[in-house]
Amino acid sequence: MGEATVRWTGSRTFIGKDSTQHTVLMSSKEDGVGMKASELMLVALATCSSFDVVSILEKRKVKLTKLEVAVNGEQDANPPWAYRKIHLRYVLAGEGLSEDAARKAIELSESKYCSVAATVRGVAQITWDCVVE
Repeated sequence: MGEATVRWTGSRTFIGKDSTQHTVLMSSKEDGVGMKASELMLVALATCSSFDVVSILEKRKVKLTKLEVAVNGEQDANPPWAYRKIHLRYVLAGEGLSEDAARKAIELSESKYCSVAATVRGVAQITWDCVVE
């Protein structure tokens, strides 16, 4: 079961803490000291999928040397500003890494393993592409 707490620190600034006691600072754009909560969700999606991709490629004996994911989302113009389209671009490099292996790992993550993608998919269309350097 997932667990987290969020503590208000004043103005529009908050500290989120997960079950392993790791923290993240969040704030409004105007306060500018932490991440925007809605963009933190994009980071969570990219990180969740990246974790899977690294694990899958390690099991396939690929020595990954680079993984970066750029993620952007289109939000509704009016409250609650839900994301309707999210696109992830994976950039990978590694010894013995083929584009086919990268695509298979990403597809497995996005369709089967990533809990954030599974949750978000009900509201937003998730698309992706990848580049193997």
